[in-house]
Amino acid sequence: MKFKTSGLIIKEQSIGEQDRLVTVLTDSHGVIRAFVRRAKNIKSPTCAATGLLSYSTLYISESKGTYSITDARSLKQFMGLREDIRNMSLAQYFCELSMALCPKEQEAGDFLRLVLNALHLLSNNKRDPLLIKACVEMRLLALAGYMPDLVMCDSCGVYESQQMMFIPRTGKLLCDSCAAQNNARGITVPLSVITALRHTIYSDFDKLFSFALSDGSLKLLNTITESYLSTITEKDFLTLQFFKMMDE
Repeated sequence: MKFKTSGLIIKEQSIGEQDRLVTVLTDSHGVIRAFVRRAKNIKSPTCAATGLLSYSTLYISESKGTYSITDARSLKQFMGLREDIRNMSLAQYFCELSMALCPKEQEAGDFLRLVLNALHLLSNNKRDPLLIKACVEMRLLALAGYMPDLVMCDSCGVYESQQMMFIPRTGKLLCDSCAAQNNARGITVPLSVITALRHTIYSDFDKLFSFALSDGSLKLLNTITESYLSTITEKDFLTLQFFKMMDE
């Protein structure tokens, strides 16, 4: 079977002196691994098009579950990421998240669109990296079927109070009163951050990254999203640890 698709290279590995094994987040087939012959030859059109964080048009051959990229044409390289190690480390974290949460060998257009938009904003310094990170974490989880229930207090149904408690284990909210009554354990969150957290999963895609928070509130939002992500995936992301080292 042969097909044409668009895809983002989220991992690359050298095979011998000339070839590559790449992991690609594709529009039509989700996450796949594919061999690329002579990809390390700088004269080959597949050289740049199958490098890490390259978004490309890919011509793929599949036989008995093995994929090979027979040709590729680069669409975007996100060159701005190479100029900032912090942004580059965050981009690599998004790649690791994609491998963990995006569907394998299934349509994944929304996942690809999300990651590409995040890389565009990050590459061009159009949003705070922590804002981009929180949005990607929560929207990827939601797309993967792990959407938290942030509509109202899970106990009494109140929509908002001056502060609420987010429970990472359940992905639900409790108002102040219900949290106290139930001796709940979670993260106490002011209303402004609750509003931002809701925005990351309920907003229209075109408006996903269109909000602002103070530095302190943005850090709290990231504490929440990381906690929920860790609870769901039960995984330590090495790229996230490296990104956080940049702020120390």
